[in-house]
Amino acid sequence: MDFQTSIKTCFQKYADFTGRARRSELWWFVLFTVAVNFVLQLVGLEALAGLFALAVLIPSIAVGVRRLHDLDRTGWWYLLVLLPVIGWLVLIFFYIQPGTTGENRFGPDPMAGSTD
Repeated sequence: MDFQTSIKTCFQKYADFTGRARRSELWWFVLFTVAVNFVLQLVGLEALAGLFALAVLIPSIAVGVRRLHDLDRTGWWYLLVLLPVIGWLVLIFFYIQPGTTGENRFGPDPMAGSTD
């Protein structure tokens, strides 16, 4: 999945916590949100940066939960984000793992028929 497709998919599935997400979908969206927020902060538009962060909060959580589903883990694991440092590191470790091959309890393999 490329950069544009990832951003488009994450906004189309704004609050969709079902299904699965590829690694590339999550990481391109993370890059997009960090880059936009950085640029807005750099230009001195802190209020706009705050509004942007609020606007992407739900899709960020949704893609994180869908990524956990790709690993055949329940979305409740996302609550690890509430544990500073340790929880974040565990989630990052989960997110860099390859997803389960084939269908799992959360849906079909998002990589099926893809060369990504």
